[in-house]
Amino acid sequence: MARIALVTGGTRGIGAQISIALKQAGRVVVASYAGNPEAAAAFTAATGIEAIKFDAGNYEESLAAVKDIETRHGGHIEVLVNNAGITRDSVFGKMSRDMWDAVIDTNLGSCFNLCKATFDGMKGNKFGRIVNIGSINGQAGQYGQVNYAAAKSGIHGFTKALAQEGARYNVTVNAVAPGYVDTDMVRAVPPDVLEKIIAKIPRGRLGTAHDIARGVAFLTADDADFITGSTLSINGGQHMY
Repeated sequence: MARIALVTGGTRGIGAQISIALKQAGRVVVASYAGNPEAAAAFTAATGIEAIKFDAGNYEESLAAVKDIETRHGGHIEVLVNNAGITRDSVFGKMSRDMWDAVIDTNLGSCFNLCKATFDGMKGNKFGRIVNIGSINGQAGQYGQVNYAAAKSGIHGFTKALAQEGARYNVTVNAVAPGYVDTDMVRAVPPDVLEKIIAKIPRGRLGTAHDIARGVAFLTADDADFITGSTLSINGGQHMY
């Protein structure tokens, strides 16, 4: 029986490519989205991947969504990719508490919510693959992104701690830290700023969603059981440590 995979924020950008890669790896994939039902419907029509709407940053909605998926598909979610994320950028002096809370709840809180909903099932099955999508800006920081950098940095610590709890049950927990990827969000950056960003990437280009999806597919493979608590940086050499 094919393993059930859930990708949060899985109908657009990097998440969409991850969903496709997991389907190609033989998983039964469900992709979640928080808004834009038209885009989600178009994604499903193009890929055949089921899309469901819920707020990954909301604990009760997350629990209900997982229960629904597992009931309808007749098994536990065994592959989880926590990809849901938003930005509310501002210099710290102008950053409101609402801007802080929104980013922490969606980017970091969603990892807690979805892992809480699926972790016991993975332990019971003696199999689980969790990948949390961090960021180069959670590793190196970024001007105007105190909230985003804090949330993404928190993901890296969350990953290392939960990996220690899951290891004995063959539940691996890893993170992927993308650099600057050619998505709508990055393309919205002014051209002169984008040019300066690319100049700092040794590979000389932006990443692609496919670059990130390949890393996630690798970490979620059945035989990737000796890789846990790791952060895979996919950034073209922009940040090394």
